[in-house]
Amino acid sequence: MKMTITGSLGNISKPLTELLVRQGHTVKVISSDPSKKTAIEAIGATAAIGSIGDTGFLARAFTGADAVYAMIPMSFAETDQDGYMRRMADSYVQAIKGTGVPRAVVLSGWAADLLSEGNAEKIFDQLNGVSVCILRPAAFYSNFYMSMDLIRGKGWIGKFLTLRYSGLGALLTGKTGLLMGNYGGDDRTVFVSPKDIADAAAEELLTNTDPKKIRYVGSEEMTCNEAARIIGTAIGKPWLKWVLISDKEMLQGLKMAKMPDKLAASLVEMQTLIHKGIPLQNFHRSQPKWGRVKLADFAKEFAVAYHTPKA
Repeated sequence: MKMTITGSLGNISKPLTELLVRQGHTVKVISSDPSKKTAIEAIGATAAIGSIGDTGFLARAFTGADAVYAMIPMSFAETDQDGYMRRMADSYVQAIKGTGVPRAVVLSGWAADLLSEGNAEKIFDQLNGVSVCILRPAAFYSNFYMSMDLIRGKGWIGKFLTLRYSGLGALLTGKTGLLMGNYGGDDRTVFVSPKDIADAAAEELLTNTDPKKIRYVGSEEMTCNEAARIIGTAIGKPWLKWVLISDKEMLQGLKMAKMPDKLAASLVEMQTLIHKGIPLQNFHRSQPKWGRVKLADFAKEFAVAYHTPKA
């Protein structure tokens, strides 16, 4: 089959591309970064360099594809993230309509449908005659890397600010590890390996025939403090804790970081929902097929990075 993958060589798109290439499929990878062209070709795919906001470019990249994987990266240049996400989603929809792609997998998030605004998933409802699978993954294991500095300095974890603002894989990270999250502590949640998300995406790209399908993706469920202990044990800090802060403290921290007001409010809202356990209830209601990669497996990789001196 011919596949077009967006997301360049990101945490999901790279293992997804590698998997599809190994299976013998023809894969085209879209990236906005020309410097990624060589690396994309090195894993056996074709590079298409351009912007997903350019519907003409996107249509050319989608032409002839049997299926496409669609995600939208966060753009901090956009003060109106809701509008940005909707424009990008509409660009995808117009390109899919214009080229007759029969199957699409859209990366979203497990709380995307619960937010008061910013749910760009709904834009894909415009696609008639297309098999669309919306992937709703939980918190990425790889986001723990964003709290590495905080763990080194304080010995506890603040929320790495995973944001599924409109769905579609948006990611916001506090790289200094200075911002805490308004869920954590003994809150139960689901974590997921990007590799397991890639496996789920590949399966849906190849097999989904439903006009509209929602698939939740998770690898392991536990409390935030249990996750902190697993990470802590791997790095020699078994006492590691995940600090929970209030909604007010979270909002103040985001505003101090000069985040646009609407975006900050949406992030606080999303994490409040997780703190209340609502996405977890929906996750279990969907009876998901669990991934294979455990947090303890990821913790070994994290420990290597943690103990590697900075350049």
